[in-house]
Amino acid sequence: MGNRPWIVDDELWALIEPLLPPWPQKAPGPKPVDDRLCLQGILYVLYNDVSWQLLPLELGFGSGQTCWRRLGRWHEAGVIDQLHRLLLAELHAADELDWSRACVDASHIRAKKGGEGTGPSPVDRGKTGSKHHLICDGKGTPFRVITTAANVNDVTQTLALVDGIPPVAGKPGRPRRRPNALLGDKGYDSNPNRRELRKRRILPVISRKGAPNIRDLGKLRYVVEQTFSLLHHFKRLAVRWERRLDLHDALVSLACGLICWRRLKKARP
Repeated sequence: MGNRPWIVDDELWALIEPLLPPWPQKAPGPKPVDDRLCLQGILYVLYNDVSWQLLPLELGFGSGQTCWRRLGRWHEAGVIDQLHRLLLAELHAADELDWSRACVDASHIRAKKGGEGTGPSPVDRGKTGSKHHLICDGKGTPFRVITTAANVNDVTQTLALVDGIPPVAGKPGRPRRRPNALLGDKGYDSNPNRRELRKRRILPVISRKGAPNIRDLGKLRYVVEQTFSLLHHFKRLAVRWERRLDLHDALVSLACGLICWRRLKKARP
């Protein structure tokens, strides 16, 4: 991908193209902009954090408005989540997922335009913000991200994250969706959640408030901080600009898919 990470190579396009909804044969009006070019326009915005209106037309990706609409259309059709799931399955098939543990954490971001899933930030002088809640495998591969208002407590999202891990195919038998253990800091300390995790046959490894930290927990959990750093390296996600929560989530899911894609390429001989 080099210096232009928004350019979609043939290998990645071969995975994405079959997932896209077809255009109606007799659609009125001019022929729509090519899907691959639109995707590159969306990725350009995701990487560079330019506003949709300022997507340079000379790139040939269509207008920002066209790309924005296409993102909405694909998200509605489930394309972006399907892509993330497909890439998780490829990683699972290649033995590149570590199911021995999953890690949960949360990170605050500013929300410049407000909208659904925003609220006063407890870490940023009460300014409007959102929070990304993340669950990843033991190697830091993102399984699921939930966006909430900034003032939502981490502990409230624990089970939503665990239950939000998609069924990951890629090996014989039933798709996998449960890690063996869940690692979390004191923000996730809750006995009802521990009970629920055990019911799901997941061992809770969560620090208790007022008790010393579990030995080596920090060392095992550092991967989740790395994953946040990868996620927020997509500049459009480091600050939330989309008022519409569904479109922000679509971009987050796309970023998770791209992180998986990079890992898959690294893993291949």
